[in-house]
Amino acid sequence: MAKPLLRIQRYFCRKPVRFFSLILLYLTAGSLVFLHSGFVGDSGPSTRGGRDSVVASEAGGRASSSDTRGLGIMSRVFKETRRSGRRFGPRWMRKSGQGGYKTAGRGGDYTSSWNRALKGRNAKDVEDGRARYIGCYVDDTQKRALRGVSFFDYKKMTVFRCQDNCAERGYMYAGLEFGAECFCGHKIQAPNASESECNMECKGERNNMCGGANRLSIYRLELSQESARRYGSAIFKGCFHRPDNVTAALPFSAVIQNMSVDKCVDMCTEREKSLAALAGEQCYCGFPTPLFSLHELEDEDMCLYRCPGEEFESCGNDKFFVVYQTQVQDNRCMDRHFLSARTKQLVALASFPGAGNTWARHLIELATGLYTGSYYFDGSLYNKGFKGERDHWRSGRTICIKTHESGKKEIEAFDSSILMIRNPYKALMAEFNRKYGGHVGFASQAHWRGKEWPEFVKNYAPWWASHTLDWLTYGKNVHVVHFEELKRDLFSHLKAMVQFLGLKVSEDRLLCVEGQKDGNFKRSGLRKLEYDPYTPDMRVNIDELIRTIDAALKKRNMSGVPAEYMPR
Repeated sequence: MAKPLLRIQRYFCRKPVRFFSLILLYLTAGSLVFLHSGFVGDSGPSTRGGRDSVVASEAGGRASSSDTRGLGIMSRVFKETRRSGRRFGPRWMRKSGQGGYKTAGRGGDYTSSWNRALKGRNAKDVEDGRARYIGCYVDDTQKRALRGVSFFDYKKMTVFRCQDNCAERGYMYAGLEFGAECFCGHKIQAPNASESECNMECKGERNNMCGGANRLSIYRLELSQESARRYGSAIFKGCFHRPDNVTAALPFSAVIQNMSVDKCVDMCTEREKSLAALAGEQCYCGFPTPLFSLHELEDEDMCLYRCPGEEFESCGNDKFFVVYQTQVQDNRCMDRHFLSARTKQLVALASFPGAGNTWARHLIELATGLYTGSYYFDGSLYNKGFKGERDHWRSGRTICIKTHESGKKEIEAFDSSILMIRNPYKALMAEFNRKYGGHVGFASQAHWRGKEWPEFVKNYAPWWASHTLDWLTYGKNVHVVHFEELKRDLFSHLKAMVQFLGLKVSEDRLLCVEGQKDGNFKRSGLRKLEYDPYTPDMRVNIDELIRTIDAALKKRNMSGVPAEYMPR
């Protein structure tokens, strides 16, 4: 026994051999630790089997266990899964017994199924205002239950994060799997499973379940009106009645064999048109115009006519068109320039910080074709296309001037003003994010939970009220615009703003603006707070400020604040 040990000792005493042996052992140990880190919290072999559910390849192929584990180490990875030869439309496109639509069965639509185990969950779990819990469903790497975007976070996944990501992209359903995986879709294509099989806690919160091994906890999302319903590169706009003069409204058309949304959208994209309208086997292309403004939505059931080339999509008919917005940019409202003659009339675009001033500037520039100016200079805004930033605010070359100032002397320097008002609860959070994260960034959790946020609310909330009161008191000619109402009815409110500026309204430009209203300064919903940052004391103070502004507006014979501002 001593001789073999002596030989091993002499072997390792040789310097080159010893060096390379130690390197090999080091790399091996490091690899084991690296692989293990992706499976912290796994409960055993049956749980690990669920790793195969992580990835659906672009062609619908298989994902190996090793590939899946490698992805398991990467947090916050997004993957747009391309449906193999198939795209699944919204719920209204699939009704059993109509036009050959599939019913729930093998490979069918299980959207309407309600899990029996749901009866055991309390009301708070089922309905939280953002989404409704549907139940636990089977998932398969080869035939996903939800076939939209997927999103993984192996450290901080929560139910809210998954719901928010799917809602931001306009999907109808959000499903969580394996404690860390989020899948989105417009349709559930798998049967129910026992509630006990969705037994894995979310990686980012221990009190909620996030599916299980090859099992999805699925929620039906309550989408806001402005949420776009996306299908690949196109955005679903709705069902609309055929325009009276279709050739003038949508000048390009073609009959397409085995029609599908893909084929019509591709044709209109090639023709560089922003709208694709499907009418049975006919595809029309064009831009929004007064002849076809997309302002009068029809009931989506009127467009239920199955596409010849795709059983899960609707292609409308000769009377009701299914309309999609392509990725082609509508250039009718992109040209901008300075005023040809300097003006002595200075118009303020006034707002409390965080009330949508930059967004309003974007809309005004597109709607008028004229640059807006600023009381300040912001290099990041200049680099994003706001060329009026570099002009002195008294230059007279811009159509209106951004300002957050509030004070008699500063306000009386302007001849008239557009006053933007936003719900203080939203405005304060937006400005806090801008202050600590930039125009499209976010404040960190340390800022929200630290002393910065309470101090910010204490100082800025009274300013929200005093700013509005000052402009109502000292402003010479004030046109009030509520941020929320502008979002709800952009066309009419933006039209009124253009008229207030003394300019002729171009409806074609306004319709063009509607198609690209967000601009470059819209924060995504990916990092919205998952809790209410306002304390009861903060709310008492802010609610009183809202009542003050409401009374001040009504005293000047203006409509009060929108209903959603008012305390409940």
